[in-house]
Amino acid sequence: MAFPLVLFLLLLTRGTTGQDPEDSEALPTGCGWGLGRPYTLLCDLDSIWGVAVESVAAGGTLVAILLALVLLCRLRHVSEAEKRSGVGPILLLLLGVVGLFGLSFAYLIEQDEALCLLRRALWGLLFALCFSCLLVQGVRLRRMGRERRSPGGCALSGLALGLSAVQGIIATEWLLLTVLREGRAACQYLPMDFSLACSYVLALLLAALTAATLALCGKTRQWRCSAVWLLVTCLLSLLLWVAWVGFYLYGNAWLGKSPEWNDPALAIALVAQGWLLLIFHAIPESHICLKPPPQPTAPDYFDTSQNSTRMRETSFDEDIPLSHRQFVENQGYGYNDENTAGLRSGSSAGQHNSNAGARPSAPFRSNVYQPTEMTMILNGGAVPSAPPTYTGRQLW
Repeated sequence: MAFPLVLFLLLLTRGTTGQDPEDSEALPTGCGWGLGRPYTLLCDLDSIWGVAVESVAAGGTLVAILLALVLLCRLRHVSEAEKRSGVGPILLLLLGVVGLFGLSFAYLIEQDEALCLLRRALWGLLFALCFSCLLVQGVRLRRMGRERRSPGGCALSGLALGLSAVQGIIATEWLLLTVLREGRAACQYLPMDFSLACSYVLALLLAALTAATLALCGKTRQWRCSAVWLLVTCLLSLLLWVAWVGFYLYGNAWLGKSPEWNDPALAIALVAQGWLLLIFHAIPESHICLKPPPQPTAPDYFDTSQNSTRMRETSFDEDIPLSHRQFVENQGYGYNDENTAGLRSGSSAGQHNSNAGARPSAPFRSNVYQPTEMTMILNGGAVPSAPPTYTGRQLW
């Protein structure tokens, strides 16, 4: 994650040792500090775009590193498994974002063979890592919306790494075919070839967009906010890719700036994509993961829609709502013909068989002590025990 810092120190070392004192007068404005060719874009105030890209990339790197440190320090406070599963992909995304910002420094240096190899190898790989993290986040949100449970964080991180490794294989094959087999220089490639080598990255982005759209169709609304942020991130990333690919392929040639503006276009695309991922996905998702769960409130015993745990453990009426139990109890006192006949037959049989054991059946459970709702409220919500002298509810 310290790739930009190491690159900057390397630039300082090589710039200080490689500068000739005789060429100090030929340095552009702002480069009298010790940086010479080929690092003049880092300090040239005449072509201000290099200094602007450098400043924005350094700020984004600092924000991404601080956010990763906050996630790692607060990870032990995240108790919910659904939230902990999303921390791994976020950390991988932040690693990819730091790589994007660091790679933008490579476009502020004059080209050579080693630098061109680095650009071509890391461009698609870093974008594939970021977009695969978006894809696994969409899969995670989709599963939580349907099944209300999430895959493990290690499984999601492994899936993201596996998907991004495919782009690494594609970039390696491209370099082997063009540089080693055909004998071309690493810096000599067509813009169309460079864009076609990123086709798999664009496919990952479209898959992430589809997963984010499906995540919005889940049954639960708890993770709807995360799905909305993911969808916005994918849409903006797609628009950014359409913009920079169109300008890189056709805009430079139409304006007559084809070789000169290639590096600025790619550097700005890297920095813009990094900040887009930070603002619209990494920061909101980190906030959702670190947000503490809502504290349980005291039960309202006057609200019959709530089911207290202690009441459910000692209740015999599993299928009867609390608001209807009093009606069921009092229903036994109605003077209809069926209840009266049952009570009379039961009372006459009980006089002759008082020592037989079980009492006659009735439309209600007379041997079970069933306190009223007011009794439970006065007792603090707990179900009171039956009085010592209680022998069953008297029918008459």
